[in-house]
Amino acid sequence: MVVLGLAGSLRKRSLNRALLDAVAAAAPEGVSLTVFDLRPLPMYDGDLDVDGSVPLSVQALRDAVAHADAVWLATPEYNHSIPAVTKNALDWASRPAFRSPFVDKPVGLLGAAPGIGATLRAQEHLKLVLLGMHAQVHPTPHTVPRAGALCEERDGQLVLVDAEARARLGRWARGFVDWSRDRSGHPRRDPS
Repeated sequence: MVVLGLAGSLRKRSLNRALLDAVAAAAPEGVSLTVFDLRPLPMYDGDLDVDGSVPLSVQALRDAVAHADAVWLATPEYNHSIPAVTKNALDWASRPAFRSPFVDKPVGLLGAAPGIGATLRAQEHLKLVLLGMHAQVHPTPHTVPRAGALCEERDGQLVLVDAEARARLGRWARGFVDWSRDRSGHPRRDPS
């Protein structure tokens, strides 16, 4: 299974980028994750969204979503909602309406934050946006509260090192893969 990862934070030491790296390491065998860099995307502008002539970074995002079997979206929570970078990427990727690469795409929601509430409100808002795009949203989002205390800096990057948090991520990833395969008609993984 090829999974595209989108981290809704541009920070170099992003908790949510660390979360994507950790879930990739904990995922079942046969799952590969590629994280797409959202930095090059311009702010959504309908004047630039013309068939055949969208910005190259936008076409690259749309192609990456189209070629992935699923998307894992890790978002922080800003002001009780999703950050602009996340919404902007989804606005670009949601076009053309009802024919975007997100239509029927299995999507898993994740979020890490320093606070106890993690990213629950942001994930609820994200779910509404994705359902409006006709994506297939996994019913069980995953949050990592107090994530800053569970990470260490290594080579300039944050790494989720807490064994219990990593084990929970592994269980979530296995559940997502099973759910996704059940929806797509692919055979389930061998539980042994």
